[in-house]
Amino acid sequence: MNQERTFVIRRAFVVPMGLLIALTITLLVVCVIQGQPVAKAVILAVMIVPLAVLFVESAFRRIVIGHDRVTAFRPFRQRQILFADVTSLETVQVRSRVFMTLVAGPDDFLIISNSYADFPALVASLVAVVPDDTVTEETRTMAKQPPLRHADIFTVWFAVIALCYVLIAQFKG
Repeated sequence: MNQERTFVIRRAFVVPMGLLIALTITLLVVCVIQGQPVAKAVILAVMIVPLAVLFVESAFRRIVIGHDRVTAFRPFRQRQILFADVTSLETVQVRSRVFMTLVAGPDDFLIISNSYADFPALVASLVAVVPDDTVTEETRTMAKQPPLRHADIFTVWFAVIALCYVLIAQFKG
């Protein structure tokens, strides 16, 4: 591989997640202004925390495949695996969800899911650069036609639409 390739979590997931947080904060503000019960405001505030953590984790997560290593960047941490140290590239697939495990020893591994944009290119890049004998047959089979996952995107957009409905109802009431 001549150049580095960077793969990020699909923006089709991250953008509606940010919108969902903004709508939840808006609903919280509306509830406080309208004098709604405190329990409702507390529930909304508690909901915002995991949504914000998931948003930050997704927005800043990326995989960089270089000429001699793969690096996974997450907020406040990163992990590198040299391709020369790879002992196994394995795949576990549950319905449309795929988890690839890049192993480089007993305690050094990296799990990559199909939540990344351009997942087929990510798989092809990894299969091309790791030692050939480390790629399992399941991974080779999956690499021919990697499944794409869209259910999480649908779920977040559904939540955005539902929250818009709640906000409209809040203003009418």
